Amino acid sequence: MRISHGWFAATLLLAASVVEAASPAVQLRTVKGSYADVRERVVMALENRGLVINYTAKVGDMLERTGRDLGSQRRIYGNAEVFEFCSARLSRDTMEADPHNIAYCPYAIAVYTLPKSPGVVYLSYRPPLAAAGSASAPSLRAVEKLLSDLVAEAAQ
Repeated sequence: MRISHGWFAATLLLAASVVEAASPAVQLRTVKGSYADVRERVVMALENRGLVINYTAKVGDMLERTGRDLGSQRRIYGNAEVFEFCSARLSRDTMEADPHNIAYCPYAIAVYTLPKSPGVVYLSYRPPLAAAGSASAPSLRAVEKLLSDLVAEAAQ
């Protein structure tokens, strides 16, 4: 089994940062406002770039439902969704650099609220990580810039 050094380094970095709320493995931004408004701004930021949401994961609803099934009363989120999408150009560039980069696609942005933080909406995403100097580095930096730009636009 062949494992690329970039993938291995990214896995180690992800494992090392699990205890941190926001780290190089997860970028987090907070916005004051309503969930509905920020959610709509994420959708608009994607559509303004001609990107299409492939899937909207209703993570908050799923955890609420399964929590009851598991006997847990703790409410984790007020609202929580993850938007999955792709960019044909960036995905093509990334996978031409290394076909194993398929694991980075689709890209995702999470939008959520926490019950104990009224009026605060969180935006987060996982930036793709590549070893410096690898063939994938330029295209993965472009993906990270896209994610960062989308979140910055939605946070305005």
